[in-house]
Amino acid sequence: MANFLVQTSPPLRGETIIHPAKNAVLPILAATLLTNEPFTIPNVPHLTDVTTLCELLEACGSIISWENGGMRLCAQNLCLPQNDDPMRRMRASVLILGPLLARLGAARITLPGGCAIGQRPIDQHIKGMQAMGAEVSQRQGHIELTGKLHGASIYLDIPSVGATENILLAAVLATGMTRIENAAKEPEVVDLTQCLNSMGARISGAGTSTLIIQGVSKLHGIRYQPIPDRIEAGTLACATAIAGGNVLLRGARSEHIRALLFKLQETGVIVIEQRDGLRVRGKALQPTTIRTMSFPGFPTDLQAPMMAVACFTPGTSIFMETVFENRYMHAIELRRMGAHIRVEDRVALIDGGVELQGTHVACSDLRAGAALLLAALGAQGPTHVEDPQGHIDRGYVTIENTLGELGVPIQRVNP
Repeated sequence: MANFLVQTSPPLRGETIIHPAKNAVLPILAATLLTNEPFTIPNVPHLTDVTTLCELLEACGSIISWENGGMRLCAQNLCLPQNDDPMRRMRASVLILGPLLARLGAARITLPGGCAIGQRPIDQHIKGMQAMGAEVSQRQGHIELTGKLHGASIYLDIPSVGATENILLAAVLATGMTRIENAAKEPEVVDLTQCLNSMGARISGAGTSTLIIQGVSKLHGIRYQPIPDRIEAGTLACATAIAGGNVLLRGARSEHIRALLFKLQETGVIVIEQRDGLRVRGKALQPTTIRTMSFPGFPTDLQAPMMAVACFTPGTSIFMETVFENRYMHAIELRRMGAHIRVEDRVALIDGGVELQGTHVACSDLRAGAALLLAALGAQGPTHVEDPQGHIDRGYVTIENTLGELGVPIQRVNP
């Protein structure tokens, strides 16, 4: 549970170091189950999603210790988890399916939870496991898989990031060659393949729609640092576009958020690529058109923060959400602040440039919470952002400190 009080922000100044990517760290944590040797991640973001997955890994027999902001894990005595609670709290828990099946020949998970932003079924995960020889049964809210995995040709109906990662995690120890067609190309998937290859896997095609995995008999432990969080970087770039100013996002990689940077530049924001990160200057002044797509298209996780930007740009911005069917819940709360937003099915029209007023608003999901914090930067008067389910802490490390260091008058307050 977390509540935030945000005052109208002056222009942002200074720099911030982008944390490791939550969406890269989680599958890499799952990958540590593939070896019985120690695995070290030097810098791990302190997020509730990371904590929840670590609870689940410990339920699988992994021994975990924190060391100077990093983490050491060892799954020497791997077993099937008996504690279902972490699975119910987080969707990424499904990523243990592939490693468990690969090493133990059996896996059991409960249907996962997470943000209520759409159906997000796991049928593509299961289809991939079945193609590799797993037998699947479902009873009392649990899915059980058994079997010795072998190579297979798998076509994903949609380029699902989670399904691509889960199938990769299963295929690296399968007998023979696995081919994944219509695979996700997101940077986090590429990072996972690089991690697995460093562990001794044989994967080619990372960053393309076709992945080839030649199964190996064993993987070894390594020291590996996941990539910086492109969604955190994009969120802070959007914050600068609302409040104005001059901010260095140290460690941010332009190639990971190119679609967002183009759109911010269309609005009048200045983006400068530097060796040590990205510098963002100025305010958004022009409307834009956003269509969310799989990478390298505009990321759905930055749709909500960018909608907050659109609320402050004179003219009409058009948004089309093509990834999730229920991802405009933040629009309701933005309207409570005075935003002019019309939503019909997957299209949203934002008539920007009207003055927003601070008020009490509530988070419905992780990225919606970020959008409300950003909208509060440009609103007149104090904004109380209520997050009773702790969504924001799932994806942003002490965001009040990050924004506060850039000059935002923000504080975490007791409920």
